[in-house]
Amino acid sequence: MDTLINVVLPLSLAIIMFGLGIGLTIADFARVLKHPRAFAAGAIAQVIVLPTVAFVIVLVFNLPSALAAGIMILSFCPGGVTSNVVSKWARADVALSVSLTAVISLLSLVTIPVMTAWAVTYFMGENAPDISIAALTLAVFAITTVPVCLGVFVRHFATGFATQVEPVLSKMSSALFILIVIAAVASNWALFTENLATLGPSLIALNLVLLGFGFVIARLFLLDWHQTKTIAVETGIQNGTLGIALGTLIANQPDGFMSPLTLPSAIYGVTMYIVVVPFVLWFRRSKGGM
Repeated sequence: MDTLINVVLPLSLAIIMFGLGIGLTIADFARVLKHPRAFAAGAIAQVIVLPTVAFVIVLVFNLPSALAAGIMILSFCPGGVTSNVVSKWARADVALSVSLTAVISLLSLVTIPVMTAWAVTYFMGENAPDISIAALTLAVFAITTVPVCLGVFVRHFATGFATQVEPVLSKMSSALFILIVIAAVASNWALFTENLATLGPSLIALNLVLLGFGFVIARLFLLDWHQTKTIAVETGIQNGTLGIALGTLIANQPDGFMSPLTLPSAIYGVTMYIVVVPFVLWFRRSKGGM
């Protein structure tokens, strides 16, 4: 378990983020300037609305402090590769999804450490682990920002190689994520069984409400149907692997087990698809004439 937590987990997240970067081009970052209204809608939904909704959900379901903090950590994570894939399934504006993921992922270098430190302290009080914002920023930079930038660099200077390895990285990311989810649940099995009746529904409710809010925000910004679907997906889908990694980094468990802070992100990796699949099917059929 020590090897899984200290080696496999950060390495797998780095691979996932490198896979994200290798699918990006410089134009993906520049695109936000061409569609500022769509980007503003996505940024507001992810950076402001998403954590606010998560905070309300946590209070409504009255979850234990560590699980509440874990859900908040999840809410601070950007969409990642998963949101891009779901956008493609939903026949949404994939280019917008990629651009949002790229910029918000880099912005998270600032938002995640500060907001995570606040949430863990707020919900766990005296039981909260000591958090150094500077150290957490450095860790987020090392396991997210650096791999993304390296991926963009490889894509720009070795496009043929990037195109070849991207599908392999995608499959590796999926396999590693499944392994990490199983490990996180196994490490917290007693806590999982004790709180499944509230944790599962709270995560499903979070997903449903966020998808709905994303849809409404996009409509308020007068976006077209494809952009609306993208904003809904980007608001409703979070990077569960990053949530697990952050929970592990913050807790720094000496016994080699994953912290309870990781459990919400792990369970979310399962419940997310329960909620998203019906939405994707509806998005694929609907023409947006409403």
